[in-house]
Amino acid sequence: MGKLILEVDKVTLTFKGIAALVSVSFNIPAGKIVSLIGPNGAGKTSMLNCISGRYTPDRGSIRFLGENILHLPPYKRARLGIARTFQNIALFKGLSVLDNLMVGRHSHLQYGLFSSFFYFGKTKREEETHRLRVEEIIDFLNLSPYRHKIVGSLPYGVQKRVELGRALALEPKLLLLDEPMAGMNLEETEDMARYILDINEDWKTSILLVEHDMGVVMDISDEVVVLDFGQVLATGTPEEIQKNPQVIAAYLGQEDSLFLGR
Repeated sequence: MGKLILEVDKVTLTFKGIAALVSVSFNIPAGKIVSLIGPNGAGKTSMLNCISGRYTPDRGSIRFLGENILHLPPYKRARLGIARTFQNIALFKGLSVLDNLMVGRHSHLQYGLFSSFFYFGKTKREEETHRLRVEEIIDFLNLSPYRHKIVGSLPYGVQKRVELGRALALEPKLLLLDEPMAGMNLEETEDMARYILDINEDWKTSILLVEHDMGVVMDISDEVVVLDFGQVLATGTPEEIQKNPQVIAAYLGQEDSLFLGR
């Protein structure tokens, strides 16, 4: 195994005595797509929240590029290179696509509040640099027709792309995707899967994917981690997971629906 970008070691998380995660351990090798799957309530989103800093585990450690990050607030984790999307779209609905993506550049801003009032020199050059990066993302995600549209007026599938774009604007080393295909039709799902593969292959971004569409998971993942009742049930390649009887049983024995995802 090559260099690890994320190491989750024996993470336990409880809410008022109820265990959401129980001694969860897994690793993400640099440059790989790892999917986190499991039945509803298995603890998948709770795990993403622990990594991004929204939740603080009771026990365990999470190391990003060798550094324990549990003591860091979410904005400092973002500065280190961890970005995420949300299961429920969390955009600024009253702003344009361009403005939403520019928000994603906030951790890269070097000028302060005072200099922002005087738009010239270094401040202007930096703003132009950030704008060029955002334009690259707009082109990459085929958002050009919507550049100046108000996000709240756009179709659901386009909004999901905008949220992905805002996460990419951070230039993350690790991208956490929480059900990016949820609510999409077949064509939109296939497009999103291609974007995820391109982000991984062309931009060399490591990805932790939470997704219920098992067809997509098995097609694009390098490794799969299965959670059940907050515990790791199995870890392995897609081929190994498809043949694992414990995994099939956790999904009520519905082997065909689990792995075809349609």
